[in-house]
Amino acid sequence: MNSFVTHYFIKSELAGKLAQAAIEHARSTNIEICATVCDPAGHPVALLRTDRVRPPAIGFAIDKAYTAATLHTSTQAFHERAASRPALAMGLANRERILVFPGGLPIYGDGQLIGGIGVSGATETEDVECARAALAALGLAESPQGT
Repeated sequence: MNSFVTHYFIKSELAGKLAQAAIEHARSTNIEICATVCDPAGHPVALLRTDRVRPPAIGFAIDKAYTAATLHTSTQAFHERAASRPALAMGLANRERILVFPGGLPIYGDGQLIGGIGVSGATETEDVECARAALAALGLAESPQGT
């Protein structure tokens, strides 16, 4: 019997490419964002931003990546869950770093959770688009099944 657990972590080179892909998508649509990629434990691995992104977006992107990675779900899905459970929503108000604004996605490679990406600075829809475009550009997924 094994007494240890194997973990998968995104490599820094891939994290940088993901953040860059999100920034490139944002520039192609003329929006300002910050993109953060973290490992499954929520530690930041890469952060890039456009030149005119609003300062609070940087912290939001970090927290979206943290939330998606550590909870293994998108921040949008977690928002929907919290909205239907008042006790959960109330409890979240007292938690640091858990953010339920859309724009955070878990990152899966070969069916394994390897991190999270958080994008903030534009509309909720645009933040999600940038995160999904980055995953698609590098052949990664937001679920273990590949979608």
